[in-house]
Amino acid sequence: MLDILIIALLAFLGAAVAGLLGALALRLLRHRSLVVTLTVVAAVAVLAMLLGTLAVAWEMFLSPHDLNVIVIVVAMAAVVSLATALLLGRWVVARSLALTEAARSFGDGGSFAAPARAATAELMALSAELESSSARLAESRDRERALETSRRELVAWISHDLRTPLAGLRAMSEALEDGVAADPDRYLRQIRSEVERLDTLVGDLFELSRIHAGALALSRARISVYDLVADAMAGADPLAREHGVRLVGESVDCVPVEVDSKEMSRVLGNLLVNAIHRTPSDGTVAVAARRTDDGVVLSVTDSCGGIPEEDLPRVFDTGWRGNHARTPPAGAGLGLAIVAGIVEAHQGRAAVRNVMGGCRFEVTLPTTRAQERPGAGSLTNRQNGWPTGSNSTRTSGCG
Repeated sequence: MLDILIIALLAFLGAAVAGLLGALALRLLRHRSLVVTLTVVAAVAVLAMLLGTLAVAWEMFLSPHDLNVIVIVVAMAAVVSLATALLLGRWVVARSLALTEAARSFGDGGSFAAPARAATAELMALSAELESSSARLAESRDRERALETSRRELVAWISHDLRTPLAGLRAMSEALEDGVAADPDRYLRQIRSEVERLDTLVGDLFELSRIHAGALALSRARISVYDLVADAMAGADPLAREHGVRLVGESVDCVPVEVDSKEMSRVLGNLLVNAIHRTPSDGTVAVAARRTDDGVVLSVTDSCGGIPEEDLPRVFDTGWRGNHARTPPAGAGLGLAIVAGIVEAHQGRAAVRNVMGGCRFEVTLPTTRAQERPGAGSLTNRQNGWPTGSNSTRTSGCG
């Protein structure tokens, strides 16, 4: 038993010496290639076996012939181990270089394509992560380009919308100041109208900046969708009359939602104003609200003739106003962007699609946990028998 312990101790001491030498070598060569590292590791294993064997052989007083045999066996093992380490190192380095080259491509603005040849599990995991990062980076670049385009368009539109009324205000104020205005009262009414238009534009810009900054504070309260639709239609009714548009509310379910009533009224108001401006005289704008598996869907359908398919993805972009034939002169391309921002702040989503004769804007909102009340109402303006100033009439559909 004592002999075995002595042999184990001598083998351990020889291996420990080799291990210390290997650790020192790895520290000195830590910035070198992986091939060098693997070679050092293989050499440490062979040297540990050799030193341990020599220590045991010396203690056992083996014959020179036996000692030579042991040294030859260890030397052959060393050759094979070092050759294997070199081949493995070169293989891993080649795969690493291929991965580095592929990573450099998407770092320069391209897309990452994983190397075709197989690699180790770790390199394959790294390749998959780089591919995922490349996809996210491409999406980010696309969003950045879209936002930059949107910002340029917004600046161009806002500059135009500010310059035109300001030029008119200057001309009218100079005319009033010089006393050459034929009808001063008409000039004053026009000045007030232009100032209100500018005030609305500044308000929209402020609202949009709050949305983009994430500073839109919501004061949520439980309210019936029926009441939201009724109030929005009452507010848009005068504009609809002015443009000769028939405003209709159909299939409005009495569903409770937890929303900021002021902000959601602005959403419906923007959608209704947008629809009325784009609907020709004697056309119809229909408002509906229904319960679905996803929540409550509010929809505003106009008779604008539809939006070109290539423009549908950009409808809610900041500054988008479509072509001149469909754009009201007072629009600044902010209304629908504000709609999308407010709806997303409510954890909802806004969408648009073409229907026969026009387009339909849909706003999906999450419902409250409470069960919806039974019954549904049908709202119309006075052109369709709904008396717009009666609160009891507007809410009679919810029993």
